[in-house]
Amino acid sequence: MKEQENNNRRDFLKKAALAGAGFAVLSTSFGKNYSDVHSEISKMNLGIPEDNMFTLPLLPYGYDALEPYIDKQTMELHHDKHHQAYVDKLNKALAEAKISGVSLEDICKNVSKYSVAVRNNGGGHYNHSMFWKGMKPSSSTVLAPASPNEPAGKIGDAIKSSFDSFSNFKTKFAEKSLSVFGSGWAWLIINKDGKLEIGTTPNQDNPLMDVSELKGKPIIGLDVWEHAYYLKYQNKRADYVNSWWNIVNWEEAAKRFEK
Repeated sequence: MKEQENNNRRDFLKKAALAGAGFAVLSTSFGKNYSDVHSEISKMNLGIPEDNMFTLPLLPYGYDALEPYIDKQTMELHHDKHHQAYVDKLNKALAEAKISGVSLEDICKNVSKYSVAVRNNGGGHYNHSMFWKGMKPSSSTVLAPASPNEPAGKIGDAIKSSFDSFSNFKTKFAEKSLSVFGSGWAWLIINKDGKLEIGTTPNQDNPLMDVSELKGKPIIGLDVWEHAYYLKYQNKRADYVNSWWNIVNWEEAAKRFEK
């Protein structure tokens, strides 16, 4: 009887400790948004050390800030579900391979050394992190006099020099975006010769990857996976691409171009 009482006491203390740990996470999460809380809970679920964790970046604007061009529901699902899944699976794959202390950019640049899971999810995390910053509410973009959202300054000059005109650049970029079979990305990059180039990558590959046919420094990237646009545009990818020009963050693109 006494042994049974001791066992019951141990079980009670163990459950109390676990409940306290869960409460500690939740109590420190007040004031944070869903993404922060979900990321912290994911760390507990995966059992990955704090210093080996990639986390979901916050959106630099509200879910509805890109409307009417990208709808609120798509942004919520795309960011909180799809991107979060890439982060969680990347952390899990790295933990299983006992890999830590490596940057996301280094993973991409040396992705041939890693597993398919690291390639797919590391690419997904890098591409989406860049994608969110590469867009901005249309009312606060840098405007050039001749267009509602045309790049000015050095990047504007470089685009016109490389593609004859901004209009011609948009046409070529749209053609590349529509040429992606299935899922992938369209990019404007600076290639190894220091020139601007338009190209595509499949799945979640990107131009930083050593396995990519398109190689260079990404300046802008467009997600043409169906989950990026299907709720609003259904199968009309061309309409999605045309709308996206209204929210391209040319300030951010200029920083990447000039760095």
